[in-house]
Amino acid sequence: MTTVLKLVLDQLADVVAADTAEASLEVARALIATAPARCEVAGVVASDAGNAAAAIAGLAQTVRAPFPRTGLLASWPMGITGGVAGGLLHAPTLLAPLVKHDRAHDLEQTVVTVWDLAAWETPALLPRATVLAQRALLKRAEKHADAVVVPTHALAERLAEIAPRLGARVRVIPGAAPDGFRVPTDAIGRRRELGVPDRVAIVAGGTEEQLRAVLSSIAGEETVSVVIFDEPADIAGVIENAGIARDRVIIPGRLDAADRAAVLDAAVLLIALSEQSAFPWRAIEAMVLGVPVVAADSPVHREVLLDGARIAPFAELRDAAGEVLATPDELHRWAVRAGDRGRAFSWRDHAERVWALHAEL
Repeated sequence: MTTVLKLVLDQLADVVAADTAEASLEVARALIATAPARCEVAGVVASDAGNAAAAIAGLAQTVRAPFPRTGLLASWPMGITGGVAGGLLHAPTLLAPLVKHDRAHDLEQTVVTVWDLAAWETPALLPRATVLAQRALLKRAEKHADAVVVPTHALAERLAEIAPRLGARVRVIPGAAPDGFRVPTDAIGRRRELGVPDRVAIVAGGTEEQLRAVLSSIAGEETVSVVIFDEPADIAGVIENAGIARDRVIIPGRLDAADRAAVLDAAVLLIALSEQSAFPWRAIEAMVLGVPVVAADSPVHREVLLDGARIAPFAELRDAAGEVLATPDELHRWAVRAGDRGRAFSWRDHAERVWALHAEL
């Protein structure tokens, strides 16, 4: 008898959150690669994503929901499943058909994943419909999920405050950089297309106020150009108010993994600003490539980055960056520490722990 793990892949045709969409594909490939004997993976997809699912090698079958993704976002938070609930079900996001089921007698399981708590911590930065859907899905998860996967213990502690009824059902399984994340052979050409010079500092995450403060602190200095990853909505206003020359700030927008690696290849360091309860995707990618990381002090950064990054309170980030860049030896030391820590994360490990979680349940 073959056991089928149904994996929800809701952003194949309609990407609305690039990091979680990319993570979902990485989870799918890793689950397929690590499937135990007599186990296989099926994809649960929106009605308009069947062709995209066919491109994922190794999916045993595709289960189409009767709605496009917008319909899933409207129906699943209300418990309207469209007939795709049941069986062994895993969602690499919160979006899942969460309904009452019998794990003990029918061997049905539903596990969902929470990568960040933006809908609770920074709701003003998200569309209102997204916030309402995320909050409704978490309430349903409190009632019906057999487990909720989060990437850090820090996020688990914050989630316990928001959804206390989850109790011991919260499990910590970290994410990772994309499998095989490396500098592409055409990195120079990619940077040329993006308008990125060969020596830059990268700033990732954070609020408009944090980004403005960082740019203001270097506005009067003749230093390298700055690349902004994960830019806030009013990036133009941030740059103007920071008083920094516009031609020193590069905003490449949404990049695929190869382009991100190409840009990181030119980085002297990455400054991770976010203090929110969210997995630090860009910092992990920087460390995988041996880029020194300076990070704002936060529970997530302390747990995930450990001694692979120079962590300092936000007000002291400029001095911390100066310490890392002080000498070639110091810069090399932090590059080595970053690379060592980056090797601690892999999607294969994530998938193996997901399979173990479902076996335990």
